[in-house]
Amino acid sequence: MAYAGSAVLEGDAAAFAAAIRSLVNNPRFSDVTFVVGRERQEVFAHRCILACRCQTFQGMLCQPQPGAQEPWPPQTSLVLSHVQPEVFLAVIEFLYTNSVTLNSLIALEVFTSAVEYGLVDLRKLCVEFLTGALSVELVCEALQAAVTYGQMDLQQHCLVFVEDHTREVVQTRGFHELSGAALGVVLQSDRLAIDEPDLIRAVREWAHVSSAVLERPVAEVAAGPVSELRLPLLSPRELAALESRNQRDPLIPVECIAEAWKCHALRKGRGAPSRLYQCRRGTQPREHHSYLQ
Repeated sequence: MAYAGSAVLEGDAAAFAAAIRSLVNNPRFSDVTFVVGRERQEVFAHRCILACRCQTFQGMLCQPQPGAQEPWPPQTSLVLSHVQPEVFLAVIEFLYTNSVTLNSLIALEVFTSAVEYGLVDLRKLCVEFLTGALSVELVCEALQAAVTYGQMDLQQHCLVFVEDHTREVVQTRGFHELSGAALGVVLQSDRLAIDEPDLIRAVREWAHVSSAVLERPVAEVAAGPVSELRLPLLSPRELAALESRNQRDPLIPVECIAEAWKCHALRKGRGAPSRLYQCRRGTQPREHHSYLQ
């Protein structure tokens, strides 16, 4: 009940924050212990803080332990073998202090944990950090995480970086490890700074890596992404060379190549989806481009 003339007065926020921070991974007064990662590192925490800050932890701590009717008793260890200790400690730091210490080695995994635990504010902080830390080597891994978890803000930041550094990015291990869905996001862009024959070669390399990893035929793993390759942009000489290579190393459905030949025969963009006639930012001009639009 509020009384007339009452007021909320605030003390030293810095002192309060420092006191709460001192509880992070502090065994004193802790009533829950996590055993984290393959290293089985112990991380100490306090149920009341975890439960009031994160619904996922609230549900976890309220569930009965296996074979019992009561919630997890104090000092019972909860095993989290799938997460690195450094990553979990960053999550705990955020829950206690509403701030987080990130670096490029753990930021993506902290982002993933934030999504899994439903920590919207932590996810936003991770996106902010990753946006400023994107590099040629990191961007595809970040894009993959964004596509996997449906995080459109991070996906857009990554795509802009890929568009500006396309030639360098397609040579990275991260590019070769993209899922078909994530690669499809890249190939839909009009702003890739690369010519189409070079992009086709990069996709072929990606498909061979994916084929080896998934133990499936190249044409099968590449079925989705190759539909975004813009074959009508190729000159007749380039298209003939691609068709010859495709006979030895099947990648592109023959009907897609046939549609590109139809474009040259009719001297107009017709048949294939209209986006496949759109020049990208890095497309080198060719004589037939004048009748594609």
